Amino acid sequence: MNLDATDLHILRLLQENAQLTLKDISKQINLSMTPTHDRIKRLEQEGIIEKYVTLLNKKKLGRHLIVYCNVTLDKQQKNHFSEFEAAINAFPEVIECNVVSGNFDYLIKVIVRDMEAYNEFYQTKLADLQSVAHINSSFVMSEIKNSTIIPL
Repeated sequence: MNLDATDLHILRLLQENAQLTLKDISKQINLSMTPTHDRIKRLEQEGIIEKYVTLLNKKKLGRHLIVYCNVTLDKQQKNHFSEFEAAINAFPEVIECNVVSGNFDYLIKVIVRDMEAYNEFYQTKLADLQSVAHINSSFVMSEIKNSTIIPL
């Protein structure tokens, strides 16, 4: 799909504030409401806009500890990858999981209440997975930038 300048402008606006009304977006892109609505619907139908979400304040919800875990599996076999990924998808503490190249297989991002909660997660969930051979944890001391905005 080819995105023109107006499509990109709409996407930037929605990334900043998904609660903008159709009227607000129309004003900012200098189009009437019907073509603006049509463009947004097309962006949704073509999968450019996947979904609308609410971003929460982790600290106000008592989730003060962010941990990045480098995970290495014991064997590089398809069934081990599948088992690990299924387990990770079931853990609400894991908010991101990526297959990566380099010295380990996965990079996961974990958000928990505190160190005690992480230790519980580590011992009873992550380290308990049979396919996991090694885990290296890095603890976030301070978040400098945390954005969901994709540069366009």
